[in-house]
Amino acid sequence: MYKGLHHVSLLVTDIERAKHFYGEVLGFEESSERPDFGFPGAWYQVGETQIHLIVHNEGKTLRGTSEIDSRDGHFAVRVKNIETFLERMETYGVEILNKPHNKTDWHQVFICDPDGNVIEFNK
Repeated sequence: MYKGLHHVSLLVTDIERAKHFYGEVLGFEESSERPDFGFPGAWYQVGETQIHLIVHNEGKTLRGTSEIDSRDGHFAVRVKNIETFLERMETYGVEILNKPHNKTDWHQVFICDPDGNVIEFNK
């Protein structure tokens, strides 16, 4: 009945800062398919899934912290090479929560974007 996950939407407070983080730091590919909705935002293609960044000042889903909490709401991105990802985060000075040994069968690394959205990367 389901084909897969189409997109994840995240609230951000500063679209240019968020675009720098998702585009430059993480290296996600920005999509040119986003229509002009009349509010700031950006779409990124990550494999078959999109990440939609939205500026919505009345939104209620901002965490209000940049503390990395792996149990808080997050989404996960599968990476081809976790060591390459770790090196990239070190190059850009991104704080990580590294969980190479845990109860899953995969190496987990958690980060926060500039607005505190938690993202897991795993291999």
